[in-house]
Amino acid sequence: MDILTRTDEPSAHLERARADYAALRARGLALDLTRGKPSGAQLDLSAGLLRLPAGHHLTRDGQDTRNYAGDRGLPELREIFAPLLQVPVDQLLAAGNSSLALMHDCLVQALLDGVPGGPGRWLEQDRPVFLCPAPGFDRHFALCERFGISMTAVPMTDEGPDMDVVERLAAADPAVKGIWCVPKYSNPEGVTYSDRTVHRLARMRTAAPDFRIFWDDAYAVHHLTEEHVEVAGILDACAEHGSADRALVFGSTSKITHAGAGVAFFGASPANVEWKLAYDRGRSIGPDKINQLRHAQFLKSPDGVLAHMARHRALLRPRFETVQRLLEEELGGTGLAQWTRPRGGYFVTLRVPRGCAKEVVRHCAEAGVLLTPAGAAHPYGDDPDDSLIRIAPSYADVEDLAQAVRAVTVCVRLVGYGRQLQD
Repeated sequence: MDILTRTDEPSAHLERARADYAALRARGLALDLTRGKPSGAQLDLSAGLLRLPAGHHLTRDGQDTRNYAGDRGLPELREIFAPLLQVPVDQLLAAGNSSLALMHDCLVQALLDGVPGGPGRWLEQDRPVFLCPAPGFDRHFALCERFGISMTAVPMTDEGPDMDVVERLAAADPAVKGIWCVPKYSNPEGVTYSDRTVHRLARMRTAAPDFRIFWDDAYAVHHLTEEHVEVAGILDACAEHGSADRALVFGSTSKITHAGAGVAFFGASPANVEWKLAYDRGRSIGPDKINQLRHAQFLKSPDGVLAHMARHRALLRPRFETVQRLLEEELGGTGLAQWTRPRGGYFVTLRVPRGCAKEVVRHCAEAGVLLTPAGAAHPYGDDPDDSLIRIAPSYADVEDLAQAVRAVTVCVRLVGYGRQLQD
């Protein structure tokens, strides 16, 4: 993250920013950068799915996908995603359409029934606590709030969560039951966990014998460069350090094929897989195997997935380059902002002076540009510095994205120079 400085007199800059903002509001924009949704062009890359399975409804081993059974999901699809998610095939389930739903179900199951190796139902113990690396994914935090799970923020570093803090908190209190992790190209800062962080998570002492790592590998294959950044496998690390049941791995095709109409995956130790299947058998006769079959036919292999993601990259990279170029042109050298240059994932994180993020987001909204609420990337929606703004470049076309980013920079200058004069 680059910190950019300039020593010019702020009063003249503020006057210019006010004029630019007035002109901006007069344009009547209506642009939305709130969520990391695939663009229509990205969704078109998977149009072939809609023509599959083209009447070929039998799996490789002759199973009729139109019927019941097959609670683990299709083997041919699990074989495609097992190496990409770093999970053995026989420990990977292909389930519904949403990894978030799988996380939701795992929390419910732990609260109502407990987890393997634990003393019982989480509901009957002290109010459970989750460690939440922040900034992080707002939907993780929303699940905790929904179920009354207390959240403790943990600072992020360039290698992942601050492991000194994580280890201290996990070892001190048996109420600390888990941690949220987005190990590669994290939402929103694009941080990738180092091997050292992965192994410290796997071997650390926890006061709770039923501590769980919720390993949301949402961006496992979402590279923005030709360099494919790799992360140490969490299941392998846990097995190596004698904590095989500690990690639950989640993934999906939601940003690979069709958002909300893909396949979700759950990977874990054999004991955790059986625990999950026991719950699933009480709520579903089986997953949508026809959708799984069409995905297996369309993607074909792990290399097929990577080739498909290269086509996504060709559409995404110009958008991210547009964001970087405009932030540098408009805010470079001002001292008002710093921003990430991610190598993968779906977001650019913009940091503005302390106490300014909510005001910038408010001014953007009044000018017709919607951003994710300031604070959303922190537990309880509370960014203690009020400085982080998440930019989602994927959905808008490049021209609209450029207008939106220029609008953001105007608002950053308006608020930032105004704050300098107040100080």
